[in-house]
Amino acid sequence: MFDTLSDRLAATFKNLRGKGRLSEADIDATAREIRIALLEADVALPAVRAFIKQVKERALGAEVSQALNPAQQVIKIVNEELIGILGGETRRLRFAKTAPTVIMLAGLQGAGKTTLAGKLGRWLKAQGHAPLLVACDLQRPNAVNQLSVVAERAGVGVYAPQPGNGVGDPVQVAKDSIEFARTKQYDIVIVDTAGRLGIDAEMMQQAADIRDAVSPDEILFVLDAMIGQDAVNTAEAFRDGVGFDGVVLSKLDGDARGGAALSVAHVTGKQIMFASNGEKLDDFDAFHPDRMASRILGMGDMLSLIEKAEQTFSQDEAEKMAAKLAKGPKEFTLDDFLSQMEQVRKMGSISKLLGMLPGMGQIKDQINNLDERDVDRTAAIIKSMTPAERQDPTIINGSRRARIAKGSGVDVSAVKNLVERFFDARKMMSRMAQGGGMPGMPGLPGMGGGAGRKKKQQKQAKGKRQSGNPMKRKAEEQAAAARREQGGALGLPAGEDAKNFELPEEFKKFMG
Repeated sequence: MFDTLSDRLAATFKNLRGKGRLSEADIDATAREIRIALLEADVALPAVRAFIKQVKERALGAEVSQALNPAQQVIKIVNEELIGILGGETRRLRFAKTAPTVIMLAGLQGAGKTTLAGKLGRWLKAQGHAPLLVACDLQRPNAVNQLSVVAERAGVGVYAPQPGNGVGDPVQVAKDSIEFARTKQYDIVIVDTAGRLGIDAEMMQQAADIRDAVSPDEILFVLDAMIGQDAVNTAEAFRDGVGFDGVVLSKLDGDARGGAALSVAHVTGKQIMFASNGEKLDDFDAFHPDRMASRILGMGDMLSLIEKAEQTFSQDEAEKMAAKLAKGPKEFTLDDFLSQMEQVRKMGSISKLLGMLPGMGQIKDQINNLDERDVDRTAAIIKSMTPAERQDPTIINGSRRARIAKGSGVDVSAVKNLVERFFDARKMMSRMAQGGGMPGMPGLPGMGGGAGRKKKQQKQAKGKRQSGNPMKRKAEEQAAAARREQGGALGLPAGEDAKNFELPEEFKKFMG
């Protein structure tokens, strides 16, 4: 959703890099570009004005003028101000001292309240709670039936005593649900209310009556992130008419410009608490302003990626796999490869996962064009092999390849390519597990990488002469340290060398 904004900001910051100091004209030009980028992304004008004012004030201060790298300092300021405009710290749900905790969902029709009730219920169940969904949308055709289906898929309880379709009293249903939850030992009640196509007095009154009847601990306003500037007007109308404690953004996976998401926290003073970024029930999580700002600036979102991995991967399995790889490449089989691939698939869309990695914004088009079905084809090829072939792929000859290709519905060349890629990947993973770093690249800090590289460097440096003058030798050492510093934290090439830098062949083959 924030692709356009990310591209514009990346282009703006590119112009700053390489400048030893920034003049007032440079900062004005940068602020102008950021303002245009935000307005094009549909961010509300008051939010843009406040944001630019803060950025300019800080950029013109000693914070930037005295910095060793002014361009990086400006990016840091923009990052911090983005976090501020998105709400600052992550806002957590407030739970009632005595169960049940009542959460009321409000918003326009089509914003995705009913589906979001199921997503929130599933998310809370994973946190160890027992949620109950309550059908108080008795106007929209089949809304009650939809909530029942969503609750079943999410594995949570549902309270739907009225058939809906215009029949029943939503306020009474909401009242009765509290006692039902206490009796059946549900600790959280999620009330799904009716919406309209636009703001009207009848909808506001009904929402206010339900609020007064159940005294919710949290009122969450569900906002469609794709509706642009009107999102801010709708949010203000709900805030004044019913009141709400937090915002939930739905449809964040859409292709709209996303300015509503950046505007709503600033304009309403209420923080975004959750975000829904897909159609599946598990495409939902708490909203972290710092992580979203990082993604907008193309810095990735490693914390969310790690959290997803921790939820999906078993610690014991990971340790077993690491031990296997450390023993040698041949210990890692196609069965292990398939198991790892299936676990990664459980984490969600491969494109979304790659998008969380830092620097991936530069190859955004390639990531978006990834065919998710390639993973399924690879799994089909491996499953068409015999146990012996999976254990030792070297036995796969021409006739075996033809049989596997026929069984998995692919070309013989696809089977050959997979086996070759597996051998390359196995070699690379084994080397990394043994502390050798990625082939053709320096070892990563904290991963014990680069052992083989250090030996090579020592060998090359053996015959190198050093100056006998202590002052001259110290100057040479400082110059070498400065060159390493320019290479960045990972020791990758910088400046002109970075343009010509290519990934190692093994890694290219692994990525296909």
